[in-house]
Amino acid sequence: PEDRDEYLAANISWVPKEARWEMLQANAKQPTIGQLIDDAMTAIERENPRLKGVLPKNYGRPTLDKRRLGELIDIISGIGLGDEAARSQDILGRVYEYFLGKFAAAEGKGGEAFYTPKSVVKLLVAMIEPYKGRVYDPCCGSGGMFVQSERFVLEHGGRLGDIALYGQEANPTTWRLAMMNLAIRGLDADLGGQPADSFHNDLHKDLRADFILANPPFNMSDWGGERLREDARWVFGGAVCLDKSMRFCFQTDISGMIMPSCNL
Repeated sequence: PEDRDEYLAANISWVPKEARWEMLQANAKQPTIGQLIDDAMTAIERENPRLKGVLPKNYGRPTLDKRRLGELIDIISGIGLGDEAARSQDILGRVYEYFLGKFAAAEGKGGEAFYTPKSVVKLLVAMIEPYKGRVYDPCCGSGGMFVQSERFVLEHGGRLGDIALYGQEANPTTWRLAMMNLAIRGLDADLGGQPADSFHNDLHKDLRADFILANPPFNMSDWGGERLREDARWVFGGAVCLDKSMRFCFQTDISGMIMPSCNL
């Protein structure tokens, strides 16, 4: 029999029976399918406190076509996810990452706000080699830097927990995407407990990071720099130019960032 405590001890989210896919699939043709999905989300949040307030619960709204929602469930149910060996290798995480990439591509430049291409993230992580220590991403998007950092540790003989993950994300929707991305993979990270702008509402003021990974929003013009001229973070390290008027400094040993070309 399944043991909820064993799942939670292994940092795996517990999904109660009333919230599992087979239950939703069996009721896909019911006019109440939207409410059943909302109830499933509520049940998952109840069993997994780190997801409280994170999952969407608006599938029961009157304007959503329940027939099409049921058809979508049927389509997804027919998708093969490989054999048992494949399904045991973070298949949900890879599916989630795949759709994030597709959504980002569809959004064009807007998608850059929450998704950095996997190849770029992999290169940054390989360059800074975060074997152990505190990893910080001040504009973490959907959490791809964290996922790749943990993957790097495991690929080099380390263990989950060898690095501690910290970050912030200002956009509420993107912050929830990051929380879900990490939960699916069984990763713990301190994202401050709420969406917040790391410039103007630093939720990790006492953090001394060993590594920083970031894809800063360097195309943002109205970032409030005039209110940060006396910010203590500006006095550490060398200045990093994000555009002609925007400079961002970190106190850390090693950092990897995506940047436009500019003069320092």
